[in-house]
Amino acid sequence: QVQLVESGGGLVQAGGSLRLSCAPSENIFSLNAMGWYRQAPGKQREMVAQITTGGSTNYADSVKGRFTISRDNAKNTVYLQMNSLKPEDTAVYYCYALKKWEPYWGQGTQVTVSS
Repeated sequence: QVQLVESGGGLVQAGGSLRLSCAPSENIFSLNAMGWYRQAPGKQREMVAQITTGGSTNYADSVKGRFTISRDNAKNTVYLQMNSLKPEDTAVYYCYALKKWEPYWGQGTQVTVSS
């Protein structure tokens, strides 16, 4: 069982920035991939960004050019830098990890972008 500890999030004005962090209970390189999904009220959960063990990244079209996923191997932590935030980015953001392609989820963190 992989445990994920999330931090970051909060309230920010449109155009602002936030950074989310996610630290797994296991070494990052023992996982297939990590990333974030988000879920806004009344909407389905959607993938935001992912980074694989090999370092390949993937983004939702809605966040390309604004969000960047990265990892710090020494800190065993993955980050989601969110710039140029829009009100439509408001959601609960869930960190996830894939181990042997089975998903594990963090507790979620609220991101609210005011207009």
